[in-house]
Amino acid sequence: MAVFVMLTKLTDEGMKTLRNKPERIKEVDEEVMNKYGVKILAQYAVMGPYDFVNIIEAPDNDTVVKMAVDLASRGTIVPLTMPAIEIDRLIEDLKSI
Repeated sequence: MAVFVMLTKLTDEGMKTLRNKPERIKEVDEEVMNKYGVKILAQYAVMGPYDFVNIIEAPDNDTVVKMAVDLASRGTIVPLTMPAIEIDRLIEDLKSI
């Protein structure tokens, strides 16, 4: 399984949803696990240009793209997803150059 960092910004609609039903966060976590097989490894609310930082584990890039498009199409978040490479793996990969 691959690891990804997903940064999300709430839209105005997303902010209303969060305010009125904060437990929706956990419901969405459960949805992405059941629908896409994506596991939330860590999740943080943050201050700054993004509202949440999620560390997720997914089978592949295609799965993450589908999940991100599905979530964004709801109109409550704007996601930014990035693949993450463990440092030890990066070091080994760079040794073979």
